[in-house]
Amino acid sequence: MDTPQHRPQPQPLPQSLPQARIELDGGLTLRAFEGEADLPEFFQVVEESVEHLRPWMPWVAEHSLTRTADFLVDRAELWASGDQYSYAIELDGAIVGSCGLHRHDDTPDDTFEIGYWLHPAATGRGIVTRAARALVEQAFRLPGIVAIEIVHDVANHPSAAVPARLGFTPHLRRPHTPTAPAETGDDQVWRLPRP
Repeated sequence: MDTPQHRPQPQPLPQSLPQARIELDGGLTLRAFEGEADLPEFFQVVEESVEHLRPWMPWVAEHSLTRTADFLVDRAELWASGDQYSYAIELDGAIVGSCGLHRHDDTPDDTFEIGYWLHPAATGRGIVTRAARALVEQAFRLPGIVAIEIVHDVANHPSAAVPARLGFTPHLRRPHTPTAPAETGDDQVWRLPRP
Protein backbone atom coordinates (compact mmCIF):
# COMPACT_ATOMS: atom_id res chain seq x y z
CA MET A 1 0.00 0.00 0.00
CA ASP A 2 1.28 3.47 -0.90
CA THR A 3 1.81 5.83 1.96
CA PRO A 4 1.60 9.55 1.25
CA GLN A 5 5.38 9.98 1.31
CA HIS A 6 5.89 7.03 -1.10
CA ARG A 7 2.98 7.68 -3.44
CA PRO A 8 4.22 8.51 -6.94
CA GLN A 9 3.71 12.19 -7.66
CA PRO A 10 1.86 13.03 -10.89
CA GLN A 11 4.15 14.53 -13.48
CA PRO A 12 3.03 17.76 -15.14
CA LEU A 13 1.87 17.22 -18.67
CA PRO A 14 3.95 18.97 -21.32
CA GLN A 15 2.14 21.92 -22.83
CA SER A 16 0.55 21.06 -26.13
CA LEU A 17 1.74 23.45 -28.79
CA PRO A 18 0.26 24.18 -32.16
CA GLN A 19 2.02 22.56 -35.09
CA ALA A 20 4.77 24.76 -36.48
CA ARG A 21 3.99 23.63 -40.04
CA ILE A 22 0.52 22.79 -41.35
CA GLU A 23 0.18 21.41 -44.88
CA LEU A 24 -3.25 21.98 -46.40
CA ASP A 25 -4.58 21.01 -49.81
CA GLY A 26 -4.07 23.05 -52.98
CA GLY A 27 -0.48 24.05 -52.23
CA LEU A 28 -1.44 25.96 -49.08
CA THR A 29 0.92 25.83 -46.08
CA LEU A 30 0.90 27.62 -42.74
CA ARG A 31 4.31 27.72 -41.09
CA ALA A 32 5.86 29.43 -38.12
CA PHE A 33 7.91 32.43 -39.16
CA GLU A 34 11.65 31.86 -39.46
CA GLY A 35 12.84 35.20 -38.13
CA GLU A 36 15.37 37.11 -40.18
CA ALA A 37 15.32 34.49 -42.94
CA ASP A 38 11.78 35.58 -43.83
CA LEU A 39 12.50 39.31 -43.82
CA PRO A 40 13.13 40.00 -47.54
CA GLU A 41 10.11 38.06 -48.84
CA PHE A 42 7.72 39.02 -46.04
CA PHE A 43 8.64 42.71 -46.26
CA GLN A 44 7.99 42.65 -50.02
CA VAL A 45 4.56 41.01 -49.53
CA VAL A 46 3.62 43.66 -46.97
CA GLU A 47 4.93 46.44 -49.26
CA GLU A 48 2.74 45.19 -52.11
CA SER A 49 -0.27 44.92 -49.75
CA VAL A 50 -0.07 48.28 -47.97
CA GLU A 51 -2.90 50.02 -49.84
CA HIS A 52 -5.08 46.91 -49.63
CA LEU A 53 -4.53 46.65 -45.85
CA ARG A 54 -4.48 50.34 -44.92
CA PRO A 55 -8.27 50.71 -44.39
CA TRP A 56 -8.39 48.02 -41.67
CA MET A 57 -4.90 47.38 -40.27
CA PRO A 58 -3.60 50.15 -38.00
CA TRP A 59 -0.02 48.84 -38.06
CA VAL A 60 0.22 49.68 -41.77
CA ALA A 61 0.58 53.39 -40.91
CA GLU A 62 3.94 52.58 -39.30
CA HIS A 63 5.07 49.98 -41.83
CA SER A 64 8.83 49.97 -42.45
CA LEU A 65 11.66 47.52 -42.91
CA THR A 66 12.66 48.02 -39.26
CA ARG A 67 9.10 47.37 -38.00
CA THR A 68 8.84 44.22 -40.11
CA ALA A 69 12.21 43.00 -38.82
CA ASP A 70 11.11 43.68 -35.22
CA PHE A 71 7.88 41.75 -35.81
CA LEU A 72 9.78 38.72 -37.13
CA VAL A 73 12.38 38.77 -34.34
CA ASP A 74 9.66 38.58 -31.67
CA ARG A 75 7.76 35.63 -33.19
CA ALA A 76 9.88 32.76 -31.78
CA GLU A 77 9.85 34.16 -28.24
CA LEU A 78 6.10 34.76 -28.30
CA TRP A 79 5.56 31.22 -29.64
CA ALA A 80 7.71 29.69 -26.90
CA SER A 81 5.88 31.68 -24.20
CA GLY A 82 2.45 30.62 -25.49
CA ASP A 83 1.37 34.24 -25.92
CA GLN A 84 1.05 34.24 -29.73
CA TYR A 85 1.37 31.75 -32.55
CA SER A 86 2.09 33.55 -35.83
CA TYR A 87 2.19 31.85 -39.21
CA ALA A 88 3.30 32.81 -42.67
CA ILE A 89 0.63 31.80 -45.17
CA GLU A 90 2.34 30.22 -48.18
CA LEU A 91 0.76 29.34 -51.49
CA ASP A 92 2.89 27.11 -53.69
CA GLY A 93 5.94 27.98 -51.60
CA ALA A 94 5.53 31.78 -51.70
CA ILE A 95 4.39 33.91 -48.76
CA VAL A 96 1.00 35.50 -49.49
CA GLY A 97 -0.01 36.71 -46.02
CA SER A 98 -0.04 36.04 -42.32
CA CYS A 99 -2.37 34.56 -39.74
CA GLY A 100 -2.18 33.58 -36.13
CA LEU A 101 -3.56 33.00 -32.69
CA HIS A 102 -3.21 35.88 -30.25
CA ARG A 103 -4.82 37.68 -27.33
CA HIS A 104 -5.50 41.33 -26.63
CA ASP A 105 -5.87 42.87 -23.18
CA ASP A 106 -9.62 42.20 -23.25
CA THR A 107 -9.38 38.59 -24.53
CA PRO A 108 -10.33 36.05 -21.83
CA ASP A 109 -7.50 33.78 -20.64
CA ASP A 110 -9.36 30.68 -21.87
CA THR A 111 -9.75 32.11 -25.38
CA PHE A 112 -7.57 32.83 -28.39
CA GLU A 113 -8.38 35.25 -31.18
CA ILE A 114 -7.62 34.46 -34.82
CA GLY A 115 -6.21 37.23 -36.98
CA TYR A 116 -5.38 37.17 -40.69
CA TRP A 117 -4.51 39.18 -43.78
CA LEU A 118 -3.61 38.40 -47.39
CA HIS A 119 -1.81 39.95 -50.31
CA PRO A 120 -4.55 41.36 -52.60
CA ALA A 121 -3.62 38.94 -55.41
CA ALA A 122 -4.38 35.98 -53.09
CA THR A 123 -7.86 37.09 -51.98
CA GLY A 124 -11.13 35.53 -53.12
CA ARG A 125 -9.85 31.94 -53.21
CA GLY A 126 -10.86 30.66 -49.78
CA ILE A 127 -7.28 30.81 -48.48
CA VAL A 128 -8.11 32.65 -45.26
CA THR A 129 -11.10 30.41 -44.57
CA ARG A 130 -8.92 27.29 -44.86
CA ALA A 131 -6.16 28.88 -42.79
CA ALA A 132 -8.60 29.95 -40.05
CA ARG A 133 -10.14 26.46 -39.98
CA ALA A 134 -6.67 25.00 -39.41
CA LEU A 135 -6.00 27.54 -36.65
CA VAL A 136 -9.23 26.57 -34.88
CA GLU A 137 -7.99 22.96 -34.78
CA GLN A 138 -4.62 24.08 -33.44
CA ALA A 139 -6.12 26.35 -30.76
CA PHE A 140 -8.30 23.58 -29.39
CA ARG A 141 -5.19 21.42 -28.92
CA LEU A 142 -4.09 23.86 -26.23
CA PRO A 143 -5.05 23.07 -22.64
CA GLY A 144 -7.69 25.28 -21.08
CA ILE A 145 -8.87 26.89 -24.32
CA VAL A 146 -12.66 26.86 -24.37
CA ALA A 147 -13.39 29.25 -27.24
CA ILE A 148 -11.96 31.00 -30.28
CA GLU A 149 -12.89 34.52 -31.35
CA ILE A 150 -12.58 36.51 -34.55
CA VAL A 151 -12.93 40.27 -34.13
CA HIS A 152 -13.30 42.84 -36.91
CA ASP A 153 -14.78 46.24 -37.51
CA VAL A 154 -18.45 45.87 -38.51
CA ALA A 155 -17.76 47.55 -41.86
CA ASN A 156 -15.08 44.99 -42.81
CA HIS A 157 -17.41 42.63 -44.69
CA PRO A 158 -14.70 40.39 -46.21
CA SER A 159 -13.41 39.62 -42.70
CA ALA A 160 -16.95 38.89 -41.52
CA ALA A 161 -17.42 36.20 -44.18
CA VAL A 162 -14.70 33.99 -42.66
CA PRO A 163 -16.20 33.30 -39.21
CA ALA A 164 -19.66 32.93 -40.74
CA ARG A 165 -18.37 30.18 -43.05
CA LEU A 166 -16.67 28.38 -40.16
CA GLY A 167 -19.67 28.17 -37.85
CA PHE A 168 -18.76 31.00 -35.50
CA THR A 169 -21.74 32.91 -34.14
CA PRO A 170 -21.99 36.63 -33.44
CA HIS A 171 -21.12 36.99 -29.76
CA LEU A 172 -21.24 40.71 -29.11
CA ARG A 173 -20.68 44.13 -30.59
CA ARG A 174 -18.51 46.58 -28.71
CA PRO A 175 -17.26 50.09 -29.28
CA HIS A 176 -13.59 50.76 -29.91
CA THR A 177 -11.55 53.80 -30.78
CA PRO A 178 -10.93 53.70 -34.55
CA THR A 179 -7.24 53.25 -35.35
CA ALA A 180 -7.42 52.66 -39.12
CA PRO A 181 -9.02 54.86 -41.78
CA ALA A 182 -12.10 52.75 -42.62
CA GLU A 183 -12.97 51.68 -39.09
CA THR A 184 -16.36 52.77 -37.75
CA GLY A 185 -15.57 52.38 -34.05
CA ASP A 186 -17.81 49.33 -33.68
CA ASP A 187 -16.30 45.82 -33.45
CA GLN A 188 -18.10 42.56 -34.14
CA VAL A 189 -16.89 39.69 -31.97
CA TRP A 190 -17.59 36.19 -33.32
CA ARG A 191 -17.17 33.17 -31.05
CA LEU A 192 -16.77 29.45 -31.53
CA PRO A 193 -16.93 27.31 -28.37
CA ARG A 194 -14.89 24.13 -28.00
CA PRO A 195 -16.89 21.26 -29.52
